[in-house]
Amino acid sequence: MAKNLLEQLREVTVVVADTGDIQAIETFKPRDATTNPSLITAAAQMPQYQGIVDDTLKGARATLGVAASAAEVVTLAFDRLAVSFGLKILEIIEGRVSTEVDARLSYDTEGTIAKGRDLIKQYEAAGITKERVLIKIAATWEGIQAAAVLEKEGIHTNLTLLFGLHQAIACAENGITLISPFVGRILDWYKKDSGRDSYAPTEDPGVLSVTEIYNYYKKFGYKTEVMGASFRNLGEITELAGSDLLTIAPSLLAELQSVEGDLPRKLDPANAATATIEKITVDKATFDRMHEENRMAKEKLAEGIDGFAKALEALEKLLSERLASLEA
Repeated sequence: MAKNLLEQLREVTVVVADTGDIQAIETFKPRDATTNPSLITAAAQMPQYQGIVDDTLKGARATLGVAASAAEVVTLAFDRLAVSFGLKILEIIEGRVSTEVDARLSYDTEGTIAKGRDLIKQYEAAGITKERVLIKIAATWEGIQAAAVLEKEGIHTNLTLLFGLHQAIACAENGITLISPFVGRILDWYKKDSGRDSYAPTEDPGVLSVTEIYNYYKKFGYKTEVMGASFRNLGEITELAGSDLLTIAPSLLAELQSVEGDLPRKLDPANAATATIEKITVDKATFDRMHEENRMAKEKLAEGIDGFAKALEALEKLLSERLASLEA
């Protein structure tokens, strides 16, 4: 019997679900799952997850007591909600969940370190070990330095909003566990900038970026895992078959599952080993220079941080309204 594309992909790549929708995770049974502020905000508005939101708000009120203001309760619930979803997800998957630090701390190294430690403390209080959690941090220079400190403490990190080789090299040189280069958002930028409607999968700028990063890591023996993220179509996924991991939205997982055909491995450490690649050392000056020269990476990183920050503001508003309704 012919295998579908999802089955074949799982033979060469760890498949991760990119969602806060617990029912979707139950359906596709990925090894790992990733969330971000936009996904948590979307999930928190789904009727089936109202119980998680309400329980988190009630728990925050119980912790702070009746004298605490609504604003204080919402702040604590906000801090706990991503972990609440993470704990539910970990009941289903056998691997790791990625939980994101507040995007508004993306340029604050000390603030990011403190928040990463706090998230792990919450998971450990619920009986979850560090090995099952990846703390997601934006791949700014400040974020990478924060992640390096956390890694030395045994807290594993996932560097997100990654659009350029300079970000990837800095992560690898700082001992980061995993990176999430954003395939689809790179494509979005190039389509808008060039005025083109589409790119063939083999020419897709996001695919080419992740391929370059993967080959660089494997060529020079870095242990940091590459997890392609933010896909727009099936072609982007099939062109990256063989990547260490790929985190994929439920709609595209369903599409992969419904299609049969041959899925050849495209990324392979053996091929990377024979590639001619120049080694680059990335200190802060090099990082800043390469970032400035890469207009796409500069614009998409800033836009991504801003988008996640807006999602968090929407989540805070949602929690305020729900608390008012619960305590009316």
